[in-house]
Amino acid sequence: MQELPIIFPINKIIAMGIPPYVAFSWVATAIIVVSALMVKSSLKLVPSGMQNFVEVISEFLLELVDTSIGHMGRYFFPLVATLFIYILVCNFLGLIPGFEAPTGNLNTTAALAIPVFLATHYYGIKIHKLGYINHFVGPIRSVAALPLMILMFFIELVGHLARPLTLSVRLFGNMMAKHMLLIILATLAPWIVPIPILVLGVLVSAVQALVFTLLTALYLAGSVEEAH
Repeated sequence: MQELPIIFPINKIIAMGIPPYVAFSWVATAIIVVSALMVKSSLKLVPSGMQNFVEVISEFLLELVDTSIGHMGRYFFPLVATLFIYILVCNFLGLIPGFEAPTGNLNTTAALAIPVFLATHYYGIKIHKLGYINHFVGPIRSVAALPLMILMFFIELVGHLARPLTLSVRLFGNMMAKHMLLIILATLAPWIVPIPILVLGVLVSAVQALVFTLLTALYLAGSVEEAH
C-alpha cells in the first residue's frame, strides 16, 4: 500500500517510472549526506547540538563492534555504522505522513542483506584462507568423525545460506506490518489511536535497525574468529 508524498516532490520521480522504495531510498541517502556535511562544517572541541547526537550514536556503535567483533571491530566499524544509520533513517521515513519506508520493501532489505552475506564469507576466506572450512565442519576433526563432519558441513551451509533470507525478511516484515497498522488505525481513529502507535513505531524502527546491525556484527565476528 502506497501513499502520495506531501513534502518532497517524490510523486514526480515516481511518475518517471522510478519505484517508490528507490525514490525514498534517495531521500534517506540525501538526509544522511546533508546531516554529515552539517556536522562536518561545524565541528567543535566541545560537541553540541547535532554533533553531540552523532557522537553519541558513533560511540554506541563503536562499543557494539568492539564488544561483538573484538580486535577487528574498528575495521568493520564503517560498514556496521553505515548500515545502522541508513536503516534507521529509512525506518523513520515510514513514520512521516505521506512517506514510505524503503525498508518496507523486500528489494531494499535484500539489497542490504546480500552484501552482508558476501562480506562475511569474503573476510572469512581472506583471513583464514582454506582454513575457513573449519568453521563448517564442527569442533571434532578426525577420520573417525568424517560422517559427522560431513553432516555438520551441510547443516552449517544451510544455516549460512539462510542468513540473508532471515535478515531481509525480518526487517521487511516488521516495517511492512508497522506501516499497514498505522494506515488502518489512522483510518479508523485518525486523532486518537495513531499517537501511541507512532510511539511504538519509533521503538520498532530503532530496535529493528539495531537487530540488523547486531546480527551483522555477530556474523562478521564468527567469520573472522579462529574456528575451535
